[in-house]
Amino acid sequence: MKNIKALGLLLLALMTGLAAAVYAAGWVSQQGGIASNKVVVAAVDIELGSRVNAQMLSTVDWPSGSVPAGSFGEIKALDDRVVKVGVVRGEPLIEGKLAPVGTQGGLSAVISSGKRAMTVRVNDVVGVAGFALPGNYVDVMVNAQQDKGRGEEASQISKTVLEKVLVLAVAQEANRDDTKPKVVSAVTLELSLEDSEKLDLARSVGTLSLVLRNQMDKTTVATGGITKGQLFGEKEIVQVAAAAAPVPARPRAPRTGPAVQRASECVEVIQHAARSLTCF
Repeated sequence: MKNIKALGLLLLALMTGLAAAVYAAGWVSQQGGIASNKVVVAAVDIELGSRVNAQMLSTVDWPSGSVPAGSFGEIKALDDRVVKVGVVRGEPLIEGKLAPVGTQGGLSAVISSGKRAMTVRVNDVVGVAGFALPGNYVDVMVNAQQDKGRGEEASQISKTVLEKVLVLAVAQEANRDDTKPKVVSAVTLELSLEDSEKLDLARSVGTLSLVLRNQMDKTTVATGGITKGQLFGEKEIVQVAAAAAPVPARPRAPRTGPAVQRASECVEVIQHAARSLTCF
């Protein structure tokens, strides 16, 4: 009896294990049968502005329900395309990270439509001690002599002329993944055409300074600049021309005597260097 009961328990355990194994095998086969698509990803880190080739790419299986929008399924579809942002290894390449078809590689590929790239000379002070790196935003300040009217002495003024300007590159480097400060002699900025004209004039009339700002801060502040007198709290002297007071008319003396008759005709006689006047 005991043997029959033990045999029954053994058979029950075997059937339970077999059922579990069948269920697990079915679940695994079901998971393995999930539809997937080939997606092209970066095989190495790719810097912005680089031209893509087959050695930089590979394909991986990606679940069909979560394929990134704008991704590619074949490597050959990315031949000679240029990335406009940095792409890390294993990251899928999508259309939004690529420059338009036919774009040549280099810095020009990462300039936004309607913008221009302009380079200005900097030093360790102007360049914010090397913290103005590609991808950062800066304000541009100019210190110059302010023109005055005739006869007035020119005053020195500092004024912010451009706000929230994107740094495209420092020296010849445009990689935005590096956060280590770099003291360089030139910084390339992304500007509109109008702002390019402002910057060109500003650097010719005075000295420039870059002011590093928070990347998420989009607020613009209009200021009138500050002069030397305002900096030290000096009061500006305003000259006001005083209006000339009208001269009061002399009161006429009242006539007390008889009216004097005006002569009708007078004759001037000159004789022997002597002059006389005779009225009739």
